[in-house]
Amino acid sequence: MRKRPFITAAATLTAAGAATFAYAALVERNLFTLRRFDVPMLEPDAEPLRILHISDLHMMPDQRRKQSWVAALAGTDPDLVVVTGDNMASPDAVPGVLRALNPLLEIPGVFVFGSNDYRGPVWKNPLTYVFGKGEYIQGVDLPSEDLRAALTTAGWADLNNARTTLKAGGRTIEFAGVDDPHIDRDDYPSVAGPASPETDLHIGVTHTPASRVLNPMAADGFGLLLAGHTHGGQVCVPAYGALVTNCDLPRTMAKGLHRWPNSNAFLHVSAGLGTHPTAPIRFACRPEASLLTLIPR
Repeated sequence: MRKRPFITAAATLTAAGAATFAYAALVERNLFTLRRFDVPMLEPDAEPLRILHISDLHMMPDQRRKQSWVAALAGTDPDLVVVTGDNMASPDAVPGVLRALNPLLEIPGVFVFGSNDYRGPVWKNPLTYVFGKGEYIQGVDLPSEDLRAALTTAGWADLNNARTTLKAGGRTIEFAGVDDPHIDRDDYPSVAGPASPETDLHIGVTHTPASRVLNPMAADGFGLLLAGHTHGGQVCVPAYGALVTNCDLPRTMAKGLHRWPNSNAFLHVSAGLGTHPTAPIRFACRPEASLLTLIPR
């Protein structure tokens, strides 16, 4: 008996779907990638400055491959490290995060936290991301203060609703940062104000690239804005890109380097290195860190 065409087609689609899911769950989410961008924002004849941007580790204790890969990024010889949050996915994750970051702690660095530095992830229907419905659900408490203490003791600056300056790559850099807008912990008004003309560079840092934070940062003269949170869409459509950003950022800006609209500022959004542990897949959106080389305009 000949098979009916629709049965053959259904079987083919099922097999293709299973193969795609297996690739996304077992292969692509472990294909850690270093992206490189040139950012033309320095004065003429200025020496380049290298910034390593790391985000969304979502670290589990046993993710040794990810930890080793991040630790090896010290070999890129950055002048500055910026970590934009969501470091943990388990109450036992701090040792793993520090194994990953330890070789980088000798380099000047700054950090902000994301929602998954405070509370653990819980399962959520993926369709709520697509259709934008449902409230944010919080899981177990995470040891955010332990991680904060470890990073600040190592000399990194805590930019959660804070403003500071530090030296890196022979330049004096002014930073303004906020705690995570995704869970309404941001308080940019407490650190707002025009960027200092006495510093060489001005960088704004946030976990979630929310317009209510990015707009005033750019207006204050912070010429480079760094964020994470979006996972680059995490599951993307080839030739189309991200379906969602999980914030009010346009999906076309879900990852990579862009000009922030109506300003002179550059925005870099990291697609991040991890996944939500209840949805450990990536498709057409490899896990990444970025090396931004600031060069003369």
